[in-house]
Amino acid sequence: MIAAIAPGWGELWRTFGRIGLLSFGGPAGQIALMHRILVDEKRWLAEEDYLRALSFCMLLPGPEAMQLATYCGWRLRGLRGGLVAGLLFVLPGAAVIFLLAFLYALWAAVGPVAALFWGVKASVAAIVLEALMRVAKRALKGRTERAISVLAFVAVFAFALPFPLVLVAGGLFGTFALSATEAQAKAAGPITLAGVWRTLLPGALLWGGALAFLWAAGERFLFDIGLFFSKLALVTFGGAYAVLTYMAQAVVADKGWLTTAQMMDALGLAETTPGPLILVTQFVAVLAGYQEGGASLAVLAGLLCLWVTFLPCFLWIFAFAPQIEAITARPRLKGALAGISAAVVGTIASLTLWFALHVVFTEVGTWQAGPVSLPAPRPESFEIAAFALALASGWLLIRRHWPLPLVLLLSAVIGLLRHGFAAV
Repeated sequence: MIAAIAPGWGELWRTFGRIGLLSFGGPAGQIALMHRILVDEKRWLAEEDYLRALSFCMLLPGPEAMQLATYCGWRLRGLRGGLVAGLLFVLPGAAVIFLLAFLYALWAAVGPVAALFWGVKASVAAIVLEALMRVAKRALKGRTERAISVLAFVAVFAFALPFPLVLVAGGLFGTFALSATEAQAKAAGPITLAGVWRTLLPGALLWGGALAFLWAAGERFLFDIGLFFSKLALVTFGGAYAVLTYMAQAVVADKGWLTTAQMMDALGLAETTPGPLILVTQFVAVLAGYQEGGASLAVLAGLLCLWVTFLPCFLWIFAFAPQIEAITARPRLKGALAGISAAVVGTIASLTLWFALHVVFTEVGTWQAGPVSLPAPRPESFEIAAFALALASGWLLIRRHWPLPLVLLLSAVIGLLRHGFAAV
């Protein structure tokens, strides 16, 4: 259903281009920016339609702000409008990530550049802690949600259970424990699936066709990249922070594509760019490709990652947006989302602790006892300067509400100054 007030194509391009270039600050800031421009300034969408679309996008895997932009474009100008809005939200940040990843691959080992990243890493733990507090405030509304969150934390941090399994368990529990009456769903009417399949089936062929081609061509590395990030795209509930623990474990410990330090640098750099934070996956793919086979493989790996990460985001919107009122009225779906959101809080808490340990200790081993596996930092490797900078970054972000880019810049400058003093 296209909006009654449909803007011209030129104005649509200019407006969503502006949103894409200004979309710093994570999903909360991006959603607020779109609300201000599309609802308050342009009056292209009604308040209730925007909020209903936001609730719908939060039910989906993938970056909710990018999918909300796609939905708004679809609502305003149909399929082509959705493509324009979604691509303009992603492409500016993707271009910057390509540039940063190549600069990082070439210069990260140089002394001053390494010092800059030392400062950025010290801020990462504070950044993730702020995200944890923000998500927990929204998701943990009662004892049941808090219990799911604690169990998810233990499952991921102590038992290293797969992130998708933890999400499924949280969603199943929420479906039955956190659902309200079905009266609303009956009033909203049925969900019709004919149009859904007409969109999903061709899209799935495009998505899987790229992987099938790579497998048939014997491109083992690119096939592994595409398959891994395809799986990641299906479980990215709750934003990029939720899957970072899973991704870090896989790309560092299982596949050996990156080191722990590189993974933390990737997150710090992704925080400085516009667009969805899930673009951190593109940085990982580019760096892994560069280390595997140089610049050309890095470009192919980055483009493939973008394809398998964001194609499903468009598919979910174009397939299910016409059913938005019926979908958002389903209390069991809302219960499942509440359970998944609570599990996400636990996984982000695991990520926060994991990052913090690797920031303040230069050597972190593993303590194993049966199925329990815990990180074991070596006390003699404690780095007091990194600990102090992490505390200062957390205070500026959480207590003083400084803008994230400013905190990252300040931390990088402090790292550079520390390097200069050490060299004297």
